[in-house]
Amino acid sequence: MRKAPNLSISPEKVFFIIAKSRQSDSSATESDLIADSSDDTAEDHSKITDRSELSGFIRGLNVDEQIDLVALMWLGRGDGDLDNWRDLRAEASRAHNNRTASYLIGTPMLADYLEEALTQFGKSFEDFEEHL
Repeated sequence: MRKAPNLSISPEKVFFIIAKSRQSDSSATESDLIADSSDDTAEDHSKITDRSELSGFIRGLNVDEQIDLVALMWLGRGDGDLDNWRDLRAEASRAHNNRTASYLIGTPMLADYLEEALTQFGKSFEDFEEHL
């Protein structure tokens, strides 16, 4: 078995992003249901708060962590595998800009992609949840 590459971002930070992304997606779904069943069209406060917190957390990561996060999302999405991790990471580095948080948060299934990528690194979300 090939040794997994080292990451600049800790698995704990990625798992936090996974949890917040799922929470944000859940709030969005609940907000849509409430909007469909009510005349009140005001934004759901928890949806805004979750996305804002997630965005702030991602923006607070250093550049190498942000690059790894994008490369992990691409890996989990199936754009490559661990054998070409260096290529994925190099492409993420070339594409890096100040809109990384918006790009990631706007990606459907972000949490699933990140979780899939970490399983390729031998990390499990369930193991992380046990420590909460």
